[in-house]
Amino acid sequence: MSPTHQLLQESGLGSSHQPIDAMLVGLLLERHYDVSGDLEPLATEKDDTFRISTDSSGYLVKVSPPDEPELVVALQTAAMRFLEGNAPELPVQRVKLTVDGDDHVNIDLNDGRTRVLRVFTFVDGPVLAGTNPDQDQLAKVGEMLGRVDVALAGFAHPADQRVLVWDIRHFHQLTGLVEHTPNAEHRHLAQEVFRLFEEAVVPRLGDLETQVIHGDYSPHNVVVDPRRHDFVTGIIDFGDTVRSAVIFDPAVTLANLLGRAPDGPWREACSFVAGYEQARPIQESELPLLPVAALARLTLRALITNWRAGRVPARRDYLLAHAKDDWTNVARAMAVPLDDVIAQLREPPS
Repeated sequence: MSPTHQLLQESGLGSSHQPIDAMLVGLLLERHYDVSGDLEPLATEKDDTFRISTDSSGYLVKVSPPDEPELVVALQTAAMRFLEGNAPELPVQRVKLTVDGDDHVNIDLNDGRTRVLRVFTFVDGPVLAGTNPDQDQLAKVGEMLGRVDVALAGFAHPADQRVLVWDIRHFHQLTGLVEHTPNAEHRHLAQEVFRLFEEAVVPRLGDLETQVIHGDYSPHNVVVDPRRHDFVTGIIDFGDTVRSAVIFDPAVTLANLLGRAPDGPWREACSFVAGYEQARPIQESELPLLPVAALARLTLRALITNWRAGRVPARRDYLLAHAKDDWTNVARAMAVPLDDVIAQLREPPS
């Protein structure tokens, strides 16, 4: 098996989707959480996810895929509970406990596998992806991630070294995805990003500062309120939590900001980084790796989207909607010389 297919398989992206019975979910919620109401399905990458509204509040319900190890699900939950206990001021989504005080319910399948049901508070409001933040607001988004990374520095879990295809440290092992991209121009862009990553990041992988990170602090996982001074009101979805290079955490967000302003493809990214460094300064030796890691993450999403959309029709619309402009944004971002980008990142936005 090639490194590409092994990573995809170990991350659970190669398995077919098996929807959970919503009626079963409703019964489990009543029995274990004393919660009842109408279940509204929500589109997500792998989990079966529902919103349930009650008379007093709303909750988000997640049921893990059959192939996701229970210990990996426990890692995600433990990270959220760690932040709640050690940094309660951070607006991290909360885990709701069962009536018996557990943080999950196991669902045993007939084939011997287990799915894990969890309930979280529902964080209402628009996500960053649906807004047009200014420089100051982007800086606040960056500062919040810096605070999360500082808080997570003391967290450890038996599953935190899980293998995850979205973990940027594995990017150079995923060249096999290029063959699933039919567009010749897109293939060329991908190959150039792989070259940059191989030259700049791979030789440094062994000495980068590492810890557990959120792993997917994307504009779809940051809830905001433009009327509030602090702007960020919620941090959701710890499904990609992993121990990796800390520099890769802001790189995920940068990947989602690249190219959105055609006249300044890195402008929004620079505002975010300036805010991040207010809470957690980036080492001078690691800063030049940040733009390459961001390009790698954006390219990876475009490549995996092409691959998955053909394999998982039930998720096709969700996947393509999240990655529809990726190749355009990769091209825009790469049109700026890397030395110029690094200089921009070192200078606070005017």
